[in-house]
Amino acid sequence: MKEIKKRFTRITVDPRQMAGVPCIRGLRIPVATIVGMIADNMTEDEILKAYPDLEQEDIQETLSYTSS
Repeated sequence: MKEIKKRFTRITVDPRQMAGVPCIRGLRIPVATIVGMIADNMTEDEILKAYPDLEQEDIQETLSYTSS
């Protein structure tokens, strides 16, 4: 888990939050939710409108996280 925190600064894993599901910056927005939105062909702008607390860098790091 420490390796994730060092390599991915915007992805957090906290067993006390969302049962340890990887989330974006401690928000209750799971990485899987963002990946699903991308898989549904949503654009970055659409995702950012749906989740105003997100930043473009969050989406980019989500893609890097899921491809590693």
